[in-house]
Amino acid sequence: MRSDPGVRFLLLVAAAFLTAEAQQPASPYAGSEACQACHEDIYNAFAKGAHRGIENDEKHGWKGQACESCHGPGQKHVESAAAADIQNPAKMGAAQADKVCLSCHLHEPTRVGRLDSGHAKNQVACTACHKIHTTGPELTALRKASTINAQCTSCHQGVWAQFQKPFRHKLPEGAMSCVDCHNPHGNIRPAMMQTFAANEPGCFHCHGDKRGPFTFEHGPVRFEGCGTCHEPHGSSNPRMLVRHEVRLVCLECHASLPGAGPGGVIGVVPPSFHDLRSARFQNCTVCHQKIHGSYVDRNLLR
Repeated sequence: MRSDPGVRFLLLVAAAFLTAEAQQPASPYAGSEACQACHEDIYNAFAKGAHRGIENDEKHGWKGQACESCHGPGQKHVESAAAADIQNPAKMGAAQADKVCLSCHLHEPTRVGRLDSGHAKNQVACTACHKIHTTGPELTALRKASTINAQCTSCHQGVWAQFQKPFRHKLPEGAMSCVDCHNPHGNIRPAMMQTFAANEPGCFHCHGDKRGPFTFEHGPVRFEGCGTCHEPHGSSNPRMLVRHEVRLVCLECHASLPGAGPGGVIGVVPPSFHDLRSARFQNCTVCHQKIHGSYVDRNLLR
């Protein structure tokens, strides 16, 4: 009995499909369940973290392969159980580890200026601050001010010492954190300072009354920023100035400059209009009250 041509065609197609499937190379990915078999504690901690959504990420092709999205294909490691057959971002160089993290986080606003920042230049990797497998109350990203400050001061101990001075921002009390002023992921401003209104100093987030614009501006405020006169981390001056007396800050710029008196100069011995031997001239802000800028007086008197 002759076979049906349609049946023979289907058999040939099925045979071709099975042959092609047999010739395809095995997938290098083992899947998260294979990782869980040996790393159950890490797997359970990861399931509570911010990256747990990767396990169901079909858009980027990581569904069921969350561990391998960072550690790379794991089938070879499953078969050999050798540490050399899997990549570990925590043991990689800073540039290599950052490349793994930035494969997903590259186009986020907080990464602007990463390549220009001190952390990147000093080879501080993302994994130095972010613990992906952490089992504590704050997973992956730090949220509490006290926790953030402890993380930053583990490296910046000299800065933390400045916060022990009598006048400072309230970081030791936990009312603020370092990231309120600094962007740890990088910024185009010096010292990775946070910005306000696109490109102005982040100080204006809290001190908006000093922003202006003023009709008569004080040059350092406009061009050099708050750090010209103020020490943001801590000072012996109640106004957190870089010197313990107001006049010493002013005289760094205003000594031996043309004064208001005929032929006089500011800040030196007579015939100066401002005789600094007199107590009434030893505190500049008694008269020049609007030192950040004025709307009505070019001498910043009011």
